Amino acid sequence: MKNFLIVILFLPLLSLFFACQEGSEMKQTGDQIDRTVLPIKEPIPPTSSELDVRNVKVPPQFKVEAPEGAPNVILVLVDDLGFAGTSTFGGPVPTPTFDKIASEGIHYNNFHTTAVCSPTRAALKSGRNHHVNNMGSIIETGTGIPGNTGKIPQYVTPLAEILRLNGYSTGAFGKWHETAAWEANTIGPLDRWPIHQGFDKFYGFLGGETNQWAPFIYDGVHPVELPEDPNYHFMTDMTDQSIAWMKYQKALDPEKPFFMYFAPGATHAPHHVPQSYIDKYKGKFDEGWDAIRQEILDRQIKLGIVPEGTKLAPKPKAIPEWESLSADQKRLYTKQVEVFAAYIDMMDFEIGRLIEAVDQIGQTENTMVIFVYGDNGTSAEGGANGMYSEMTYFNGVQETVPDMLKKIDKWGGPETYPHMAAGWAVMFDTPYKWTKQMGSDHGGTKVGMTIRWPKGIKTKGGLRTQFTHVIDVAPTILEAAGLPEPKVVNGIEQRPMDGTSMVYTFDDASAKERHTTQYFEMFGNRAIYNDGWYARTIHRAPWESEPRRPLKDDIWELYEVANDFSLVNDLSAKYPEKLKELQELFMKEAEKNYALPIDDRLFDRLIASNVGRPDLMEGRNSLTLAEGMMGMSENTFINIKNRSKVITATLEIPQGKTANGIIIAQGGRFGGWALYVKDGTLAYDYNFLGMERYTVSSSEKLKPGKHLVKFDFAYDGGGIGKGGMGTLYIDGNQVAQSRIERTQPGIFSADETTDVGIDLATPVVERIGAEHKSKFSGSITKVTVEIK
Repeated sequence: MKNFLIVILFLPLLSLFFACQEGSEMKQTGDQIDRTVLPIKEPIPPTSSELDVRNVKVPPQFKVEAPEGAPNVILVLVDDLGFAGTSTFGGPVPTPTFDKIASEGIHYNNFHTTAVCSPTRAALKSGRNHHVNNMGSIIETGTGIPGNTGKIPQYVTPLAEILRLNGYSTGAFGKWHETAAWEANTIGPLDRWPIHQGFDKFYGFLGGETNQWAPFIYDGVHPVELPEDPNYHFMTDMTDQSIAWMKYQKALDPEKPFFMYFAPGATHAPHHVPQSYIDKYKGKFDEGWDAIRQEILDRQIKLGIVPEGTKLAPKPKAIPEWESLSADQKRLYTKQVEVFAAYIDMMDFEIGRLIEAVDQIGQTENTMVIFVYGDNGTSAEGGANGMYSEMTYFNGVQETVPDMLKKIDKWGGPETYPHMAAGWAVMFDTPYKWTKQMGSDHGGTKVGMTIRWPKGIKTKGGLRTQFTHVIDVAPTILEAAGLPEPKVVNGIEQRPMDGTSMVYTFDDASAKERHTTQYFEMFGNRAIYNDGWYARTIHRAPWESEPRRPLKDDIWELYEVANDFSLVNDLSAKYPEKLKELQELFMKEAEKNYALPIDDRLFDRLIASNVGRPDLMEGRNSLTLAEGMMGMSENTFINIKNRSKVITATLEIPQGKTANGIIIAQGGRFGGWALYVKDGTLAYDYNFLGMERYTVSSSEKLKPGKHLVKFDFAYDGGGIGKGGMGTLYIDGNQVAQSRIERTQPGIFSADETTDVGIDLATPVVERIGAEHKSKFSGSITKVTVEIK
């Protein structure tokens, strides 16, 4: 006891001793080390021949620190918001946070993306072109062809990892959408999860979208249980999380810089937003998309965002004139855009809270804030009429205006999963013709971008017109931080970054453009920019299921963008040799960046076996699960669609209890199926897109004890999306049989999962509920899903 007391008494002295040694740390800063090889090698300490530690001086401790004065960096990437998405860029929705950063820094009117989610994100955070990242398209449509696999290669180390290995704290919040489809599970490999792509902290969702009212989110690799809060919204939650993380970093180590990647699901569908925001926009869009497009252009000219004399590009032929619409169409469509505008408003407000927190902790002066308000143009994937559930689009079901009007008062709330009519997307991409997915039009690639860094940018409110691209962001941050681009990371030789630092433009509006050549390709839509000239071909519109013509027969156009901001004057007939030169340049750039061969397939690519994409379930016809297995994404679960299936489960009901809860469920409120027990009665529900529900239910109740239950679905065949006969069994005895007339042929959900013993996020079966309410009250030994 005496010795223990001595130790306790000496602990404060030991703490003081070690604190005094801080000055003797071997800090890896400045120019004394080689930062082109990462991680920075820790020196091997010499051995000692001294017996008594009291006779030894504590040696310097190895510690990697960022270069002196390196800024904090907050990189904000908004989803699916086009060139006219902010009020700084003439848009119809006030965005005071974006406006504030633009007025206190600089903004760019010639900043481009790749035209689609995953490719833009990978390019943004690596400084390499999207095909070099193997992100020729979104991860869900990856193939076996290099450039399109969806699997970020080892020779493309992301910016976050470079910064982390150079002494930064790193955190990512919100949408990810960069993990290969078959790797989106916690069995690994986890190499392309955020925490292995350079981020110490990740709080968000892996896929392309999530239900903002009931998201499936991870903290690191651990699923997050949602709070019992009827007002919960992920946009607010992720902002709270990011602010807390930032304050924590600066509280514990004020001198250590941080890199934050803040990527809301807004304004991607589903357009989910509280009613208080929606009410602000009632009647604001009654003029319709045609009139408001012109108003936006007029503002853009007045603000100097576009040159005097810029013309409004004609709408695509598929977009009707507003005045040709019926009263019901106008009523529905205006409600859709009111919700979308409210979503922009909420998103900008929450980003504003983050920026206010930077001010609160005294970090404004040396924090570089980069706002990229759109990973592509505004989405026209809502089609002609919009939709109350985006899942109908992925299953080939056309929603009608009368059906959607029945839900108009709930639009944007938890009972909808909505998208808006394509005419509004064209409006938010003013002055351009096309939208998201269109890699060969500035309406698909150009977005609003602004940078504020008081310590490094003296200009206030300046406009920059040089051609810039998402691949320029990573080199910009490295130059601002005083860091070189690494040549080797973790023993892997790196492919050089394709981007060009934008630092040269910070305080020189007239600086000569340095990013002079850039190719574009998305689903066969192709373009090339070179020294003020732009050649392109329109291969397929977002609402067209098939290409307009074979790749070799595509019709190319030519524009001189310095004198034709909105791409309305095709010069291909006037300068055929220039067009040919640019077409040849495109092929050269495409080849060296893995963009060849061009893949213009769309829905075919959703099925892994069609395109050579790895599939965890390849060659398997059964899957055996256990209680507690949950959060299995659709890309990593056995495919039960368009075929017969048998589900068997071994259960035990405790004595004195009535069984309740989910045995197994896949999907949620907007499509899915579940085997469950309600008040002791075994049942199976098939929820067809939230539009129709089919129930097969037993009249017998499960008694306490062990049971073997089974559901057998005999598919009708004869194509996809057909029905079949469902039969329930308890302990080998048939207890119910009923028809299921329709099934979903494509997908159940973009974010909902398969869960055993619970139903996460939104419920497949409303009377059972979700999350803890749906937890099975007995025990589940195993569940087997078999396909035939």
